[in-house]
Amino acid sequence: MSLLKKSDLEEKYSWTAIDDDDPKITGKPDSTLLNKHEGYEVLPFINRFAEKHNLKNKSSGLKAERLIRHDLPSDKRSHAHVNQWLVDNWDN
Repeated sequence: MSLLKKSDLEEKYSWTAIDDDDPKITGKPDSTLLNKHEGYEVLPFINRFAEKHNLKNKSSGLKAERLIRHDLPSDKRSHAHVNQWLVDNWDN
């Protein structure tokens, strides 16, 4: 079960995907680069991060959202780099 739903997100996002990037068409979010302004990319990323790291509280998911949106360096865009950056900076 997902930790967060679209209605839980605190930031404003675009929810319009182009066909080649639309998870409704591809069956999965873009696995290469994360666009922190696209809700259809951020929401599943946060939910996968929460599952992988056994986060159970909605507040943890919202913390991940805030870190991604406000603190994530612009050179961290791949899912792997964003994931590692969150792990490295979670307690800062």
